[in-house]
Amino acid sequence: MRPDATRVITRLFIPGKELVGGSESRTSETIARVLALDEAEVDVELSDLTDRFAKRHEDITADFEQNAQRVSDYLNEPISMNRRQLLGAAFTHEYSLEGASVCNPSLVAHPDQAGVPAGGLRVVMSYRSIGEGHRSCICFRTGEIDAGGELRFDEPLPFPVAGNTAQGPLLREVFRAKLRDRRLDDEAAGLILMSLPESFSTNQLDAAIARLVTHTDTREHVTEAANVLRALSECFYVATFDEGVNLSRRVLWPSTPCESSGMEDARFVEIREDDVARYVATYTAFDGRNVTQQLLETDDFVTFDSSPLAGRGGENKGLAVFPRRINGRFVALSRYDRESNAIAFSSDLHHWNEVSTLQMPSESWEMLQLGNCGSPIELPEGWLVITHGVGPMRTYSISALLLDLDDPSRVLAQLSKPLLVPDVDEQDGYVPNVVYSCGSLVHAGTLYLPYGVSDQSISYCTVPIDALLSAMR
Repeated sequence: MRPDATRVITRLFIPGKELVGGSESRTSETIARVLALDEAEVDVELSDLTDRFAKRHEDITADFEQNAQRVSDYLNEPISMNRRQLLGAAFTHEYSLEGASVCNPSLVAHPDQAGVPAGGLRVVMSYRSIGEGHRSCICFRTGEIDAGGELRFDEPLPFPVAGNTAQGPLLREVFRAKLRDRRLDDEAAGLILMSLPESFSTNQLDAAIARLVTHTDTREHVTEAANVLRALSECFYVATFDEGVNLSRRVLWPSTPCESSGMEDARFVEIREDDVARYVATYTAFDGRNVTQQLLETDDFVTFDSSPLAGRGGENKGLAVFPRRINGRFVALSRYDRESNAIAFSSDLHHWNEVSTLQMPSESWEMLQLGNCGSPIELPEGWLVITHGVGPMRTYSISALLLDLDDPSRVLAQLSKPLLVPDVDEQDGYVPNVVYSCGSLVHAGTLYLPYGVSDQSISYCTVPIDALLSAMR
């Protein structure tokens, strides 16, 4: 699967606020130039734009109208419909979702298996899509493993759609934990949170802050605490899609300040409790300078809840959640020290304070660092963990180990060499010498492992589980 530069979405464009260069908006000057055109010029220009772009988007006139509305407060008098459309076009640009590359997939069973032939399995693959400015988003493809074991992916439908976002419920204990992580859990912040319910809204948060602000003469750091709490609230959101929008068209687009420069490497896993399935994924949120981790939760790949992770185990990148609780607790693989594989525990999927090292680099091909390649897979023999190691020339390889089912902090066996290394045809790309996965699955005794090729394209390999386990020591 190679990047397709024709997969574009429209975004608001504010001249002067480009990714590189410029610092002040030129909105007023741009609007003045649009208003200065005579009506005939407006009609000709809009007709040309419609001819060029209507076939590239599902409803380009609606896109123009949406962005015209965003700047309509600059207008002092009514304008014609065509001029309004042209105004919207002036503040619109195309973003090629896959303009740079596609990579780092994860694979799970599709929530809808209706109509799949016996012996087959419908699947969902999420992947990282990288475009202009190295900004990443999360996209999806569907596919099916047939009774003969071959995996085929469906062709994506045209007209990608970014989800509609809204403020999500704010979780008091996550706020408290994030403040502890930042060593900001002082009296002022504690008093604000104390007055709030377990789950609250931004209006309730603002009201609690307003009450405390009246006591700045008797409390310290009130303003600082209020600013931090408001910033944290922006990390909770819900992204939704129309159910009629095909999954291959759905795009999780960066929606908050903490992920303004990208959403990277989602590790999806199906968690089944009381015979009810839901899907969770951790992903890296990047703001251009700092990385944090967010948790995605969905039942149907239509509505996605995103919220921040807290605790030492949730630091850095690459948390990968086990598909079920063990001894009553959620478990995850962690890369909290950015060098080794670790195991972390949580009571609620959000707080990962208990963490310990599981595997240290020991082989030549992993001498720089270790990490996971997605959530563990439960087998009768133990938890199968697909890992990655980084060696000389920053070469990424993929390997595997086996953990005890009841005590996943205990390593039972592991491969003494890589399962997969970049071959000659996989060395070149956006980031050379990399094979990397964010999640695989087992079906009918075979491991299906999708992987990114040098951060440029996506491939997949298969291996019989019996052969893989017998090769471990």
